[in-house]
Amino acid sequence: MIDKETKTKVIQEYAIHEGDTGSPGVQIALLTKRIQYLTEHLRLHKHDESSRRGLLKLVGQRRRLLAYVKSKEFQRYQALSEKLNLRRIK
Repeated sequence: MIDKETKTKVIQEYAIHEGDTGSPGVQIALLTKRIQYLTEHLRLHKHDESSRRGLLKLVGQRRRLLAYVKSKEFQRYQALSEKLNLRRIK
């Protein structure tokens, strides 16, 4: 899991306005941090199938949020993709 101060920094960096914790950009950034953490965990523990399933669920959730942002605010989608080093959805 990501620690509280890392989560707070991510929220502050991607928030649209003060107190923003639930906008799609913030959610995508937090999911990306969790995905990165789980990816490193699975590199060490190759047979941890329950964590692998959780990782796949997180990736799917992030993909749906990215598709939503892409359809509503394309400029923000491009900025998020570049800032988080994500491959673009086709």
